[in-house]
Formats: sequence, C-alpha cells, structure tokens
Amino acid sequence: MIKIFDSVKKTKLPFQPIMPDQVKMYVCGPTVYDDSHLGHARSAIVFDLWRRLFLAMGYKVIFARNFTDIDDKIIKKHLESKQSVQEITSHYIQRYLDDMQQIGVLPPDLEPKATQNLDAMQKMIQTLLDQGYAYQTENGDIYLDSSKDDSYGSLSHRTQELENISRLQTDTHKRSERDFVLWKSYKGATDIGYPSPFGKGRPGWHIECSAMIEEHLAYSIGEYGIDIHGGGADLLFPHHENEASQTRCATKRELAKYWLHNGFVRISGEKMSKSLGNSFFLKDILKLHHGEVVRNYLLGTHYRAHFDFDGDDLLQSKKRLDKIYRLKKRLKDSVPSKTDEHFSKSLLLALCDDLNISQALSLIEQMIKESNDALDQNPKNNQLKSTILANLELIGLVIGIGTLQADAYFQLGVSQEQQEWIATQIQLRQEAKANKNYALADEIRERLKNQGIILSDTPTATIWEKISQ
Repeated sequence: MIKIFDSVKKTKLPFQPIMPDQVKMYVCGPTVYDDSHLGHARSAIVFDLWRRLFLAMGYKVIFARNFTDIDDKIIKKHLESKQSVQEITSHYIQRYLDDMQQIGVLPPDLEPKATQNLDAMQKMIQTLLDQGYAYQTENGDIYLDSSKDDSYGSLSHRTQELENISRLQTDTHKRSERDFVLWKSYKGATDIGYPSPFGKGRPGWHIECSAMIEEHLAYSIGEYGIDIHGGGADLLFPHHENEASQTRCATKRELAKYWLHNGFVRISGEKMSKSLGNSFFLKDILKLHHGEVVRNYLLGTHYRAHFDFDGDDLLQSKKRLDKIYRLKKRLKDSVPSKTDEHFSKSLLLALCDDLNISQALSLIEQMIKESNDALDQNPKNNQLKSTILANLELIGLVIGIGTLQADAYFQLGVSQEQQEWIATQIQLRQEAKANKNYALADEIRERLKNQGIILSDTPTATIWEKISQ
C-alpha cells in the first residue's frame, strides 16, 4: 500500500486510485520566459520519482505537465527584447526540455500549452459566468466571486489570512480582494490579446491548469477530476487554492483526490527567488556537473522538506554515486537476471511510505556493501553478479541513478580535447612498454596522475578514470 501525504488533510493517507490500477497525475510546469532554475529541477525530480514508483508498483500512469506560455513576465520580455512571444516561449520550452532530459526526468504523456487551450479556458469561464460564480467588471476583466464558494480556503487552510486580505480593497474593480482574475481584458499596445466571447484579452494564470486538466485528463464522472495534483509548496496558495475553487464551482466536484507539494530550494538559508538575486540556473550547474550527479544530490532530501543547496554537499553526495558505479564496474560483461527479492521489496516499501528516500538510500548503501563483500569472496560467481546487476537496474528504473556505463561515468567532466590528449599519452605509454622503456612508461603514468587521471591496465586495454576531487 502506497502512503501519500495529502496537503489538504495534512497527514499520510493510503493511496486509493479513482480507477483500479490507474493514476492520473498533473504537475504544474514552468512559465517559459527564462531558463530553468534549481527549484524547477527539484520539483521535476520529485514528481518524476513519484511517477516511477507508481509505474514500478504496476499502475498505468497518465502524467501531464503544462507550459504557461502567456503571462505578464513573457509579455515584459517580449517588449524588452522585440522578439515575438512565440519565439521567446519556444526557445525556453526547448531549453527546459533539454535540462529535464539531462537530469533524467521522464517525458510527460501530456504537455499542454496555455496558448493551445484557449477554447477550453473560455468554455470554463463561460460556465462560471452562466452559473453566477464569476462576474465581469467595467474594464472587461472577469473575476471569480470567491464568496460564492463556501469551501474557498479549504486547500491551504489560510482562513485567517483570507479574512484579513478581504478587508483590503486594493483593486476597486474587484468585489473582494480575494477574488481572482479569470480573464484579463486587452489593455492596448503593451499587452497581448486573443479573441473571446467576452472581448479581446488573455486568460488569468489560475484558469489555465483547471481548464487543461478538464480538457485532457479529468474523469467525466465521480467525486474527483484526477488522482493527484502536484507542484512546489509556493503554489499551494494562491495558485492551487484558486484552481481548486474554480474547478469546484464549474464542475461540482473536487479537482484532485490528493494534493502533493515539494519543499522550497534555499540558498544561504533564503528561499530561492529571482527577486532576491539568488536564483541558481540549472544550466550553470550542468556546465560543472553531469545531470545524474545533480539528480542524485537533489533527491537526497525528503521531498516535503526544504532543500538547502550547497556546492560542497553536492560533491559529497557524488560519493554515493561513485559507490554504485564502482560496484557496477565489477560486473562488466555480466547479464542481469532477477533482483534479490528481499532488496527489491524493501526498496519499494521504503518509497511507498511517502517517498522515504533516506531509508531507500540507506538500503542501497547496505546492498552495495554486502554485494562488494560477496564479490570479494566469490569473484567468479556469475549468478551472484547477475543478481547484483539486476538490483542496480532496479535502482536506475525507480530512482533514476546509476544508469550510465561505469567507464563513462568515471570519465565525466573531461573535455573532448583532454580525452584526445589522454588517448595519445596512453598510446605513447604502450609503445614505451613494448620497447621495454619502463622508466618512460612510469613517467607518463605520473604525468597523467598529476592531471587528475589514473590508469588501470586490464588484459585487453588500459582504462583511465578522472580522480574525484
């Protein structure tokens, strides 16, 4: 039984899908006006891990992640850069997809874009207008009337905060401060507008996800639209609260049965934010570290806890990966068979407990130690090697680490130019040994070592590795 911490109930609940053996899951994706940062990476890895677990447990998973490709920030960039909105969003969508591939995030089954779902949004807005849950102001904007939703605030439980802000009428067009925009009327040359039954304009942020879930993912009947809605903790209020409200009003059912949220990424103790000037772009980290190293580091803290980024900690966490690949290197030319039943059950049980990653990683460490001990005693036991390799493949399948070739892993971070130089040095060393010039061969080995490269002679070839700093 999978246990899942529901953000509404504030407790772990047994996961019971709406339909047997099927999970419909929607995660809020990025607003594509800039490169991905560490917060995007962590959230993507968290929900990728959930998806992998459901798949490993035998569920059919339908996974959706959207792109917000129309937004105030995108329009601002359009005006500043003189590029079209489509040029900007297409560029950053591709950059995001490339980044996700590098950190081992599986491609979603559905990737709806806001601009391709305007009809669905307008349909939901019209429903809310027709049923009296929304109203249009004199300037053409359309708002959801939060007073018509008795359950508003039930997701985030911020009732006192809502009572306080409702008394602050900062926008004279709204009936209540907690009312939120569904449709923004076109404001002129510095805006972007699309035709609609209620006038030229563009959708508000919150309506996007509700409409796209209803259009592409939701069950047509029942108490809930989908099984799981997820995103970062910063989306709980107001974004997810507003999503839940408008869906509840428009469809007379709850948007999701379970709500999942991952913790913030913090740098120097502060929540990572572009406004604070501490936003760490993923592309900058990937220039220094392979995506699997970054993934390994970011999944090491439980998904609901806040994550404190530290470069030294990233390097320390790589040692866990080193152990996996060092073991994998001992299994060269082996063929995987069946996993060790005790290990596979224990690993999945740990993850089934609301992604208990610390227990899962502890089990992996124990398996690696026991496997190395067993190989020391039985280095030619092919069945043993096949079982261990199957265990490592399970780790790769479920957690997404240890998926590279071992030799390639230990050569990460070496440029093509350096690799060519190393190959030349190895060839010179082989020639020196063939000529019995062992002093020169030793000199070449030492020269490589001084450059952070160590050599291992095997019966068939000389293998090199980059020394971990």
